[in-house]
Amino acid sequence: MKLTADQEQAKKLIEEWFFNRDDKTFVLAGYAGTGKTFLINHVVKEVLHLKAGEEAAFVSPTGKAATVLAQGGTVAGTVHGLIYIRDEDDFDVDENGEIVQKEHLSFFKRESIDEKIKLIVVDEASMVNEEMLGDLLSFGVKCLFCGDNAQLPPVNGDCPLLATPDYVLTEIVRQAAGNPIIRLATMARCGEYIPYGEYGDKVSVVSRRYFSGLGRRKALLRADQIVCGRNKTRNELNRELREYLGYEKEALPQKGEKVICTLNDWEQPLDKEEKFHLVNGIIGRTQAPLEEGMDLLARMSFKADGIGDTVSVPVDTGIFLQGNYAHGYGEKALTLKGGYLVHESNYEMFRRMKAEKEELICRFEFAYAITCHKAQGSEFDFVVVFDEAWAFGEERHRWLYTAITRAKDKLLIVR
Repeated sequence: MKLTADQEQAKKLIEEWFFNRDDKTFVLAGYAGTGKTFLINHVVKEVLHLKAGEEAAFVSPTGKAATVLAQGGTVAGTVHGLIYIRDEDDFDVDENGEIVQKEHLSFFKRESIDEKIKLIVVDEASMVNEEMLGDLLSFGVKCLFCGDNAQLPPVNGDCPLLATPDYVLTEIVRQAAGNPIIRLATMARCGEYIPYGEYGDKVSVVSRRYFSGLGRRKALLRADQIVCGRNKTRNELNRELREYLGYEKEALPQKGEKVICTLNDWEQPLDKEEKFHLVNGIIGRTQAPLEEGMDLLARMSFKADGIGDTVSVPVDTGIFLQGNYAHGYGEKALTLKGGYLVHESNYEMFRRMKAEKEELICRFEFAYAITCHKAQGSEFDFVVVFDEAWAFGEERHRWLYTAITRAKDKLLIVR
């Protein structure tokens, strides 16, 4: 592939920065279809002559975004796995005269990283907060940040990196110019109205009024992901999909159901190398029926899509059984002898049964439909978007642009 004039300019600036400038950061922004990923891979390998995965570390702030890189053939991990280290400490606690051993896990910034690493390439730069940025730069290694400045800003505020990028790619590459997904994304970004109709064989915009019956059922069941704006719509769609699949009478997730993690648990690795962790936004499937315990707790066997192995974690079932979470952030579940699962506050009731394991209580929800904010950093082959951009005021164009660009191959917008 020949570089566009836009990409050539970005390449020269990155090369000049890497070899001749002292500042540690270069921020490359770019819209969907401008070839950011291709350009970065080309520059790292052919211009800077660095070995990806060794001399150049490709990382993302979240496991779900790192998964997209890995699935695209780039050796990648998380920022967390690169610069933080896990410290495990067992300590004894006297509980009413009985000594109970508990486990405490902490994460600390490494004193150094592999000396072979000459460049850290950070994808999805909009998710990098100021603390993580400071930790990354403390190693003295140059960091190339890459992100889409037309996407939605983080829920918890703006990221300082993309506010003042060193270069912005705006020219759509020839291979993407005829892609109807890129065409609609560009229209959304520019605030243009997208008419109803067919856009090639794989992209359509239809009225919600006529999206019903068997056609609706088939489309929703075939979609790799459904994206919407409001939690009310998300809940309604998840109930609808579970009804189609025959799960409507079961409150708890059944074997094979699609769920999403809604709470960061950096203590729970998803793979043996501990490159990926159970973080907010990771989507996967339940691998077995949930094993219910006490206190609105159950043990879930979970496999993330595209990465890692099956993990077994305690989950808060309050969201499924009563519509809200029963346990707060950081609370623990205890596994007693025989696999009995209880909340840490009720250990006194079972103090004769020593705790075999203490774990952070995880949170999951159904994920047949997810909000656009939860979908950020992920890509799916076939996406159905329920256009609720109207609910996001001044950010409505960014919302629709972000939703559209979750699709890689096929897109259906319902408005």
